[in-house]
Amino acid sequence: MGNYPFVTPLSEKAAVVEATRERAPLRFETIDSEEAFARLGEGWDALVRAMPRPSPFLLHCWLLEWWRHYGDGCRLAVEVAFRGTALVGALPLITYRRRGLRVATFVGAGQSALADVLIARDERPDLVEALVERSSSSDHDFAELYGLPEGCRLATMNGPRKLHFFQRVPAPVLDLRAGWEATYRAKTTSRKRAHHRHRRRQLAALGRFEIERSATPGELEPALEEGFRLHELRWRNRPDGSGLVTATGKRFNRAVVRALAQIDTTRIVLLKIDGRPIAFSWYFLLEGRTFLHRLAFDPAFGRYSPGLVNALDSLELAAEEGATRVEYLGGAERYKLELSDGFEPLCLGLGLPGTVAGRSVVAARARWLALRARAKRSELVQKIYYQAAPACRSMARTRDVLRPGGVRRSGD
Repeated sequence: MGNYPFVTPLSEKAAVVEATRERAPLRFETIDSEEAFARLGEGWDALVRAMPRPSPFLLHCWLLEWWRHYGDGCRLAVEVAFRGTALVGALPLITYRRRGLRVATFVGAGQSALADVLIARDERPDLVEALVERSSSSDHDFAELYGLPEGCRLATMNGPRKLHFFQRVPAPVLDLRAGWEATYRAKTTSRKRAHHRHRRRQLAALGRFEIERSATPGELEPALEEGFRLHELRWRNRPDGSGLVTATGKRFNRAVVRALAQIDTTRIVLLKIDGRPIAFSWYFLLEGRTFLHRLAFDPAFGRYSPGLVNALDSLELAAEEGATRVEYLGGAERYKLELSDGFEPLCLGLGLPGTVAGRSVVAARARWLALRARAKRSELVQKIYYQAAPACRSMARTRDVLRPGGVRRSGD
């Protein structure tokens, strides 16, 4: 189906290509087929690794497998720039039809956390503008871009290319440079640490307690199957947009875990009692950062907080492998707030209208989203909102499932 090679240091031959690239003019293409996108490979991942806030959800293998599993009804519209043969810029978009309009969004749609324009480190910012300009003239009415970090390259656009930004996900972060033990002690009270130790003792009293980390394809694939089982137990009879329980979602995640294993960027941690997995944590490692992706546990053991214990062990294991920062990406659950330094929110970007109809939709939706943001800051409306929160969250989960490939981060 496709190869996902390791990103390796520049060889002497590559250094010659790099020097040539400085003299070569920019050449632009629109990638609109799976075959053409599949050929971009290693050069693409080098751009992802060069991002100020690298995203595993922009890695070439992730996007390629997303397209293969969720791309029905969509059109690839990936704008790329080359200098000579070297890929130096990319804007990974698809378009799809909604209510009679053609909407542009990132490849990955609802899974596009930390998405942005990709450019090589030594390229000028005007390359961003050139890629956006090309996308603006493509066949869409407007763009709806999920998962944009504040301060991203797309936030620098002005004039008709300027996006309306709206915060959607709190996305706590944690600095791990001091190491896990020092960070954990600094972020928790002695009472909280005692509580965590108590939960661990309770679990150990149930039988043989094990934490098992998987990193190779042979380890990851069966661990992922356990994750499917635990996630289904955790969310049984409740709306779930994770993609871990549908037939298509399982096929996608099996394919992507194999691909990520080839570039050594993914881990699965299982908490076992007497050999039986009761908690599951799936995270990514990329450029010194760890990204908590999916968490699940067997609700039969919920009183012992196995999900929390496993999440703490996952963070410790990630730190042992050199992670210096945690990207939680999702909502503001209690354990994230206790083990974070603050928020670096993810946003919805709305704009890039290509037609009169698109401009009208952008203007109307931007007004509505601005009003809603102000309303949520009202104390009275907040009370009403949280009283109705279960119904609101259920509706939101259903809406996300209906978007192309739309899923939530763990805990959302």
